[in-house]
Amino acid sequence: MIRIRLRRIGKKHHPYYRLVVADKPNKRDGAFLETLGSYDPHADPPAVQLDEAKIKEWLGKGAQPSDAAEKILRRAGVITTPAPVKKAKPAVAAAAKGA
Repeated sequence: MIRIRLRRIGKKHHPYYRLVVADKPNKRDGAFLETLGSYDPHADPPAVQLDEAKIKEWLGKGAQPSDAAEKILRRAGVITTPAPVKKAKPAVAAAAKGA
């Protein structure tokens, strides 16, 4: 499975991230296919630079963003569809009905 995820670079206590496309089994900072942008959480406001054309191309090919990458893409306006609603587990739903 192909994922769009963050790759950590930068110094200790001052992370800087690159948004990359990588195979899911690869390590966080391991091999990747392509760089799609960057994210600096220490800037005020956090600095995001994205190549929207490449991101949309990879999403069209079936790449799945990680939770952190999806949050960044939503804030930047690249992904506009609403997030899927997670259903409650059956045990939790049954306990809520009984109480």
